[in-house]
Parts: sequence; structure tokens; C-alpha cells
Amino acid sequence: MAECVRSLTAPPGHAHCCSRAAAHHTSTRGFGTCLSPRPGRGCCSQGCVWLMELCGWSLGAVGHTRPGNTGCRLLAVELTSSNTKPVVQEFQSVELSCIIKSTVTPDPRIEWKKIRDGETSYVFFDNKMQGDFATRAEILSRTSLVIKNTTRMDTATYRCEVAAPSDTKTIDEINIQLTVQVKPVTPRCTVPKAVPVGKTASLHCHENEGFPKSTYSWYRNSEPLSPDTKSNAKFQNSSYSLNPTTGTLVFHAVHKGDTGRYSCIATNDAGFAKCEEQEMEVYDLNIGGIIGGVLVVVAVLVLITLGICCAYRRGYFANSKENGESYKTPAKPDGVNYIRTDDEGDFRHKSSFVI
Repeated sequence: MAECVRSLTAPPGHAHCCSRAAAHHTSTRGFGTCLSPRPGRGCCSQGCVWLMELCGWSLGAVGHTRPGNTGCRLLAVELTSSNTKPVVQEFQSVELSCIIKSTVTPDPRIEWKKIRDGETSYVFFDNKMQGDFATRAEILSRTSLVIKNTTRMDTATYRCEVAAPSDTKTIDEINIQLTVQVKPVTPRCTVPKAVPVGKTASLHCHENEGFPKSTYSWYRNSEPLSPDTKSNAKFQNSSYSLNPTTGTLVFHAVHKGDTGRYSCIATNDAGFAKCEEQEMEVYDLNIGGIIGGVLVVVAVLVLITLGICCAYRRGYFANSKENGESYKTPAKPDGVNYIRTDDEGDFRHKSSFVI
């Protein structure tokens, strides 16, 4: 809004009633200051129109003139909001406040736009709701926007734009940052079933639906695990680290006291969700049993090796046949007799001459 106040001396009945003027201007919109008024541009009864002409302004709006034509107010459309950063939980309704603080235009044009991930789309245009907002949004009190059954995709910047052609400043806009909070879903928890004493154990808890992002807390036998083991006497003997942001619980060297039922809770501003309890057992290593098992395996391997060696020596793995049945008898040429003897074990050649 800008305000221009003039102290004028206008002799009654004079043709140039404002031949002498002292200008004083107060402005937040940068309209400039009239220091050299041009006389002879009409009568003071013409009010602010005359004053604008007097100062050489080319403005298209007129405010009002106080009695005596001693001043005027030049109006520009101006918007405000009762809440520029509303927060609502998913599936609830929310009002995006846009209030016309000043205007002289009787029927200004209203538009709402949605800006998300760098893309701009219409919400309300040409006096109609656009897209999926047609069934779940409405205009309230001329300019404010009400969104019903909000979803996580409604989180965005909404721009209220008002065009008032009859005002000095014809367009104004205001941005509303809407945040839709989403409750966490049941987190996925990973707990090892059995861990030997002295070993490392990692427990994981995570969910990716909640907004804002969830923080995580772990429980053992329904008792919360403190992020700082030194602050609680129950956990001073435990050597673990807990990261509430990632949901990771790491035991650097488990002991028997870490045995129990573990569960995790994901929490954000919209609510919380819990996974089912899972048992983790911490057991002692039986060194004697391990050594005995190794000796048994070694003994079995030795016996198998000895058995194979004995089998080779006794000829159980021989490939040749002593009866020689695998040999093929060659063909007999004419005039040659082949006689096989038991002593030789093979064929013997005997020649026969026929006279």
C-alpha cells in the first residue's frame, strides 16, 4: 500500500487553484516522490486524479479523497495469510489461507498453483478445480483453498495469485508451504537367532514410508535400550552402540546377559509403529567338543585312506583280465596253421608245407 499526502493552497474560485504546492510522499512500493508539481492541471475538487496528473504519475487506480482534498490513498492489491507453513497428517483436511488485505477491484481473478519437484501445475484456474483436486478441494472465503483427504503427494508449495485490474498494483501472490505428515509403517527388523559368546551381533530396523523420516529405538524384553550404556546400570556390562537414525544396534562382544527378546519402534511426528519381538540366544563355545569332533573326522579320513591302499594292493582295482578273452583272434592266411597251447597262453605259429 502506498499513501501520498499533499498540502495544497487552493484559493476558491481560482482557475489554477493549486499553483503552489508542497509535496510529501510516503511509500513502501517505490512510487517515487513528487517534488516538482506541475500547476494548472485542473481544480483541487478533482481529488486524487488531479494529484496524480499534477505529479506526472501514470497510475490506473483511484483511492479516496479526504474532505478538503488535502490527501489521498492509492490502493494496490495485497495478500496475506494466517499460516504460511501449515502441517497436517495424511488423510486429514487442511486450509491454505490466502486473504486479500486490500483491493478496489470488485471481482479479482483468483488462481492457485502447486509447485513440487520443480514442476508447476494448476490447482484452481478459470474458477474451476483442476486434476484430482476437482473431487477433494474447494475455495473457502473467496480466496482460501481447502484440501480434503490429503496424501503424501500433496506436500508441496502452493501459490495463491490474485489479479486486480482496477488496482494500482494489479497482481500479488503469496506462497504457502504445505507439509503432509505420514505415520510410519511396521518396520522390518532383523535379529540373529544365535550368537556365540564374545562375537559381534548386528540388529537392523528400518521403514521407508513415514514422513518426516523415522527415528528408531530398540527394546529387550520390553525394556528400552539406552543409547548411552553408561547412563543406565542395567546396561553397563553391555558393549553395544545404537544409532537412532539408521536403526542399527551392534553388540561388539556379546555375553550371556544379552540373550533376550528384541523389538524395535519407528517414531516420527505423525505416530509410531513396532515390529514383533524376536529371540536372540547367546551360547558358550564347547572347546572340548569341537576338538573331539575334529579328531573323529581325522580318524575317519585315515581309515578311508588305509582301506583304499589295501584294496589296490590286493588287486581289487586291476583292469586287465587274466583269461585273455579280450584278445581278438587274427584271421588265418592260407597254408598257415595257428595252434594255441595252454603253457604259452598265446598263439604259436607252425608252418606246413604241402608237396
